[in-house]
Amino acid sequence: MAAEIAKLGHTALVTPNMEKSLWFFRDVIGLEEVDHQGDTVFLRAWGDWEHHTLSLTPGSEARVDHMAWRAKQASDVDLFAEQLKAQGTPIQWIEPGEEKGQGRAIRFRLPNGYPFEIYYDIEKPKAPEDKKSRLKNNVYRPSNGIAPRRIDHVNVWTSNPGEVHQWLSDNMGFKMRESVRLSNGFVAGGWMSVTPLVHDIGVMLDPKGQSSRLHHLAYYMDNVTDILRAADILREYNIPLEMGGPGRHGISQAFFLYVKDPGSGHRLELFSGGYLIFDPDWEPIEWSEQELDSGLIWYGPQGSMEDTTPC
Repeated sequence: MAAEIAKLGHTALVTPNMEKSLWFFRDVIGLEEVDHQGDTVFLRAWGDWEHHTLSLTPGSEARVDHMAWRAKQASDVDLFAEQLKAQGTPIQWIEPGEEKGQGRAIRFRLPNGYPFEIYYDIEKPKAPEDKKSRLKNNVYRPSNGIAPRRIDHVNVWTSNPGEVHQWLSDNMGFKMRESVRLSNGFVAGGWMSVTPLVHDIGVMLDPKGQSSRLHHLAYYMDNVTDILRAADILREYNIPLEMGGPGRHGISQAFFLYVKDPGSGHRLELFSGGYLIFDPDWEPIEWSEQELDSGLIWYGPQGSMEDTTPC
């Protein structure tokens, strides 16, 4: 039986200004501070059950330490390790507790350099009594800052997206949901998932030709009104809104708001709407180069967001 990925687990970021990044993600965005390990701080949204969906670690420059994916069962971690070693991909074993709250895991890099982690065992701590939701199917009461519900996806840039799309499909079971094909036949972007979400990861062409950069990580808001409220909160703190404010993507049909962590420059997308895919015979939707403007921005602000942080 082939090993399978269940979902996106967390993103581990390094920041040159830990104090400001923690203020941004905890006090303004409203992620809950869960735990510490040395200088690393672990956070999650009020609807996230796992120990953490984001970690922040101080460092000399902004970068991505790893993007983590949860396997469908514990034995899949070993199966992925065997599969990767068989094709010549170096792996690093992470022992239980080495990343706090998490069991045994593997870390490796995709051919273009993206740093991935695969794990299964993870703690699911309860919220403190003074923050605990009375709804048994929630973790926290949503009461702090912008307060997104849960982690949603990551978006990464590379010089050859098609190569990464194929690798993710062949080795981790990702399915293409939507894509952009240029007039010369080159696939410039793909939105892929292992869940019913329209994408757990987006892999896009880097116009600067770099092989592995994080464009953004995304957290999910329940509705577009929450996106507008988020814009108001960010402006109250004098934090610039990228491209001037919220809009809607054609691809994924989602409402969006982009903002940068002022401590690191890591980009965050607050994401709402979209659609779910349940059809087992889903046919990927392809957008042409001539349709690209509508695909990226259905309506809302226009602008460029080419600067990203290294993986």
